[in-house]
Amino acid sequence: MTAIAFLIGVLVLVIGLAVSIALHEIGHLVPAKLFGVRVGQYMIGFGPTLWSRRIGETEYGVKLLPLGGFISMSGMYPPAPAGDAQPTRRSRLFATMIQDARDANAETMIAGDERVFYKLSVWKRIVIMLGGPLMNLLLAFVLSAIAVSAIGVAQGTTTVASVSQCVIPASENRNDCTPADPVAPAAAGGILPGDVLVSIGGTPVSTFEEAAAIIQRSPGQSLPIVVERDGAEQTVTITPAETDLAVTDANGRPVLDAAGQPEFRTVGFAGLSPQSALVPQPIWAGPEATIQQVGQVAQIMSQLPVRVYDTAVDLFTGQPRDPNGPLSVVGAGRLAGEFAAIDAPILARVQAIIGLLAALNIALFVFNLIPLLPLDGGHVVVALWDGLKRWLARLRGTVARPVDATKLVPVTFVVVILLIGMGGILFLADVFNPIQLL
Repeated sequence: MTAIAFLIGVLVLVIGLAVSIALHEIGHLVPAKLFGVRVGQYMIGFGPTLWSRRIGETEYGVKLLPLGGFISMSGMYPPAPAGDAQPTRRSRLFATMIQDARDANAETMIAGDERVFYKLSVWKRIVIMLGGPLMNLLLAFVLSAIAVSAIGVAQGTTTVASVSQCVIPASENRNDCTPADPVAPAAAGGILPGDVLVSIGGTPVSTFEEAAAIIQRSPGQSLPIVVERDGAEQTVTITPAETDLAVTDANGRPVLDAAGQPEFRTVGFAGLSPQSALVPQPIWAGPEATIQQVGQVAQIMSQLPVRVYDTAVDLFTGQPRDPNGPLSVVGAGRLAGEFAAIDAPILARVQAIIGLLAALNIALFVFNLIPLLPLDGGHVVVALWDGLKRWLARLRGTVARPVDATKLVPVTFVVVILLIGMGGILFLADVFNPIQLL
């Protein structure tokens, strides 16, 4: 059953990613058609076509390699300027690449048909190119809202799941009690699994976090605790013991001292562990989480070459990978399978996979905004540069030639090679040294 659940998780991730790519391309397709651009193809995937159907002037289809998608717009680039200088021997390779791009662009145009992309105003071209990434961002908002507000976030409830029998300092890094360990205050006070915490020290509590905060700031102080047991309220008294707790930063990571050792602080300890439940969050919690993740992913993308290099080092040395580092589709599928196969309620597993799909759409949004061709952000930069040229030409009383982006094909080629190389490293790392989250 675990293997079947793993495969189901991978399949759900693959389908979800395909839908995300399809919606990304629809984000380009709809404004392109609204602005009158002739769209010849709408394809999911690359390589040989598996299935297609022509509706009107557009061919819709699915290709063999599910690594992305594209729409083919008429006149993505302007026609080649007449009288271009012949390439020298040194530049012949790049000139051939440029000419191939121009030939492919010419095939998208029909004589006499002015419905071409490059003739649109700058703002229309930007809307078309940003439509795809913005569709991914919108999908991330929706998925996050479902995961966080409709299903909920796993939180500790006020119902006691278990009671520790002894006090073990966190700095001793062990779990088993010894005869020398003092009895845990909750066990000594008679609190039992299944009890529901009502109030602590006269303060009503509605979450386990509130209960833990009161206990941690009250070491050595006598605390009356009201619990509900078998439908009736009872009052017990405990005195939280002093123990040490690892200091963590805002991201939950241990804070280290000058010697590189974890720092600890003294807190009160009762020995209570809560039952966990999915607690729906306010409707704005999903968008807030999405915006926060966009910033985190943008930071990762800004350091992508360094992050991939670190991943390569971890791959060849066998060191554990950074759980917040980049991963390939294989790694995402592996995580989805692990989420589906964990020993947890089905709803919790569904929530985890939906959250993963939301994170992937955030990554698609940020990645496509990188201002390099062939990414959407690169086309936005070309449109802005064309608009600036037109504006400067108007100031001089002249007419500017459209920016010929085919001249950037050699740069695009280098970018594609780098992306393939980084993708290959992440693929190998996800196969032989995957990220361990569970």
